Amino acid sequence: MKFQTHIRHLENPNLKYVLLYFFKNESNLILLDSNVSKGDSFEWVVAAGTVDEISVGSEKAFEQVQDFYNRHKDWVFGSMSYDLKNGLEQLESKNPDGIQAPGLHFFLPKYLFVYSAHHLVVYHHESADEFDTAVFETDFNGLGNIGFNGMVKARVSRTAYLENVEAIKQHIQRGDIYEMNYCQEFYAESYELNTLEVFRALNRVSKAPFSCYFKLGNCHLISASPERFIKKDGTHVISQPIKGTRRRSTDKEEDARLKAELFENQKERSENVMIVDLVRNDLSRIAKKDSVKVDELFGVYTFDQVHHMISTISCEIREDKGLKDVFEAAFPMGSMTGAPKIRAMELIEKFEQTKRGLYSGAVGYISPEGDFDFNVVIRSMQYNALNKYLSFMVGGAITIGSDAELEYEECLVKAKALFEVLEGKYAESVS
Repeated sequence: MKFQTHIRHLENPNLKYVLLYFFKNESNLILLDSNVSKGDSFEWVVAAGTVDEISVGSEKAFEQVQDFYNRHKDWVFGSMSYDLKNGLEQLESKNPDGIQAPGLHFFLPKYLFVYSAHHLVVYHHESADEFDTAVFETDFNGLGNIGFNGMVKARVSRTAYLENVEAIKQHIQRGDIYEMNYCQEFYAESYELNTLEVFRALNRVSKAPFSCYFKLGNCHLISASPERFIKKDGTHVISQPIKGTRRRSTDKEEDARLKAELFENQKERSENVMIVDLVRNDLSRIAKKDSVKVDELFGVYTFDQVHHMISTISCEIREDKGLKDVFEAAFPMGSMTGAPKIRAMELIEKFEQTKRGLYSGAVGYISPEGDFDFNVVIRSMQYNALNKYLSFMVGGAITIGSDAELEYEECLVKAKALFEVLEGKYAESVS
C-alpha cells in the first residue's frame, strides 16, 4: 500500500460498520475485530476491494499463497478451509457442502483501514482512487433487521449424537485415538440473511478477540471466535489452543464457581494437555532447536458467553522456514482435530455429516514484513447468498472420560449466542 492518510481523534463508535456498509458490494471485504483485546496490533482493520486475488483447492495451496505473498510483499487477507488437510495428507472430504467456500482464498485489497486508540490509518493502493474521508462522519442507525424468518434445524438428532459419542469412545478404548473433536451442524435452507446486521448483532452479544466478517464472493463468514490459531511476529511464533469450556452465569458467585471448576477439572486438563503436546510437536517442525516452550498451561479466560481454558505454546522460527512451512506444519489446528491428528481426521470424516469448509479453518492477514495472525473459525456462521444456505457448527473434544449428555449440552452452550442472534428459532432433527 503506497499511499496513506492519518486521521486522529476519531470518535465514531460505529465506524467499522459504516465501512462495511459502504463497501458491501465489493466481492472481497473483511473486518478483523479484536474488540480491544490485549496483545493485538490494532483494535480493528477493514480491507476492501480487489487488486489481486487467489482462490484455489487443496493441492499445493500453501505453496500458492506463499507465491502470492512473495509477488506482492504487501498486506494480504484471506481464509484457509479445514479441508486443505486433503492436500497435506491422504485424506478426503465427501460429506455434503451447502456453503461451497474455496479451499484457500487470499486477496490484496484496494483500501485498508487500520484503527487503534482513536487513530485511523487509511491506505489505498496506487491503482485505487483516494478514499473520501467524509464517509467517516456518516450517521449510522443500523443496517436494518437481520432478515431471517426461518427455522434452524439440527443435522444430527440428539439421539444420533449421543450414539456417535459412544462409538467414538470405542475407538479411543481400542487405542485408535486419544481424543477427537466431534462437531455437528445447525442449518437453514432457502432464507435471505442480512449478513452485515447479523455480524453487528453477534458482535454485541459475544465480543470475542478474533471476531471477523469476511465476504468472499457469494460466501459470507460471520465469526465471534475466541481462539488464535497462530501468530508470527518477527521470529517469534505462538499458538493458543482452547480446550475446556464452562457456561457463564448472571449470578456472580455461581460464575466464579464455574470458572474455578473449569480450572480444577481433570478431564478438561487432560484434553488441554493432549492438544498442547500435539501443538508442541507441530511447532518443532519449524522451530529453532530447544526453542519450543509452553508459556502458559491451563489459563482460564472469561468471555461474554463462556469461560475457556487456553494454553500458549511458542517457538522461534528457523531462518530457512517461511509462512508456507508454518502452515503446513500446524494446519489444521490440533484443537479442532484431536490426537493423533491424522487418524482423528479420518474418524471426523466418518462420524460427521457435513463438510466443515471454513469452520475449523482459519482467517487472518499477512503483513508486508511477512508477519501474520490467524484465528480459528469457531462460534461462526457461514452463509451462501446464491443458494441461501445458512450453516453453523459446534463441537467439542471427545475423550475416554466424556459424558455424551454433557458434551451435547456443551455444544448448545457454544451455540447460544448464534441462536440468540437468529432470535432463537430452532427445531431439533428427528432423523
